[in-house]
Amino acid sequence: MGVRATGVTGTRAGSAQTARAPVALPATLVLVGAVSVQSGAGLAARLFSELPPAAVTTLRLWAAALVMLLIAGRAAARAVAGLAARRAWADGVITLAFGLTLGFMNFAIYQAFARIPLGIAVTIEFLGPLSVTVAGTLTDARRASASRASAGGGAVSGARAMLLAGLGYATLAAAGVVLLAGGVGTTGLNWAGVAWAAAAGAAWAGYIVGSKAAGQRLPGASGLVIAMCVAAVAVTAPGLAAGGTAMFRPRFLAIGAGIGLLSSVVPYWLELETLRRIPARLFGVWMSVQPAVAALIGLAILGQRLSPAEWAGIACVVAASAGAAAAARPAAAANAAEPGAADLESAVHEPTRAG
Repeated sequence: MGVRATGVTGTRAGSAQTARAPVALPATLVLVGAVSVQSGAGLAARLFSELPPAAVTTLRLWAAALVMLLIAGRAAARAVAGLAARRAWADGVITLAFGLTLGFMNFAIYQAFARIPLGIAVTIEFLGPLSVTVAGTLTDARRASASRASAGGGAVSGARAMLLAGLGYATLAAAGVVLLAGGVGTTGLNWAGVAWAAAAGAAWAGYIVGSKAAGQRLPGASGLVIAMCVAAVAVTAPGLAAGGTAMFRPRFLAIGAGIGLLSSVVPYWLELETLRRIPARLFGVWMSVQPAVAALIGLAILGQRLSPAEWAGIACVVAASAGAAAAARPAAAANAAEPGAADLESAVHEPTRAG
């Protein structure tokens, strides 16, 4: 703060140093968070040989819910009491739907993990949030074109560039899907697993919308805490039906707690710390490496080897996701994004809910 008259060269050098220093820590946090999420997924997949996916999902969600209750249980209780006092039943229904979506998202992706390689499942799942981002970019482009057509060619050209960018990212993601689809029917990849991963992606898209809606109605992280509890309750019946009393063995409970910590609690804390240090747009770009990290974890923990075409498909989706995230904030700014857009953008790239 005391460097005011150091000259142009000194100022630029200082700026470069300060720019590099803050970025290193957030980048490390994002990478550690990605490894944590996908390690939790790999640990869960290893457990499927002893417990059905539905039972593992139940253990994982209850572990995460209990930890979140310990951290923010009082705030969540006050939020519930506030809803009841205001008779805000519509808000309660929205929060309930948010929790059910969260539960199904986790249930579906674990079903996918049991059937197809980790990296491919996460890549297909990523198409859900990617579709929300691309749809937002296309909507922004149409609004800009309609509202600013009279402002001059520059505004129209900008809207056209946004439209072309959105279409380009969608095309790139579609190319990735085609490359991945070429492996369906071969060893390690089947339509059931692909369908479950796609269902998880659709639920993730719904989670994004629900996260924004709940965040506008409930203070702080109370909406997420309530939703996690709802999700845990929702998957309990299918988990018990699939796993029976075996899932309550101390060893399985311990592993389930570890999965919950790795897949939700640790990454969520790391994401919050990261978002305090960098813009949500940059965070979204970095989080786009999740499918690649999942593929590497699948190889390291589960011995899942992918074909060159499958790696290329993952690369296409990663590139499309990163590009869409990079374009999301300028598009929103150009069209006076509504309050909460930053929260929506960060939610698009929060895989801690389903890893």
